[in-house]
Amino acid sequence: MMTRRQRIIKLLEERDYSPSELALALDMRGKGIKKVILEDLKAISKTLKHEGKVLLIKPAECRKCGFVFKPEIKLPSKCPRCHSSWIEEPRFKIEIR
Repeated sequence: MMTRRQRIIKLLEERDYSPSELALALDMRGKGIKKVILEDLKAISKTLKHEGKVLLIKPAECRKCGFVFKPEIKLPSKCPRCHSSWIEEPRFKIEIR
């Protein structure tokens, strides 16, 4: 049986996912699930370096004004430019280098 992180790696090797999509794919529900997934992504990012793989990040983006955030493993709560909370989640994918 695979661990949750192994399942995340397998999913991200196939295509890109947002944290919300990963939670759905892993059938995880409840408060704080996105935080758990982000912690897993941070750990996965470190372990991939030893395997010749890299975690690609499509940054979060404000749906109201188009502001693009830094490519980080985190979920911004509001836009620094227009203060909107209408934020498109970052997307993650694993690529072999």
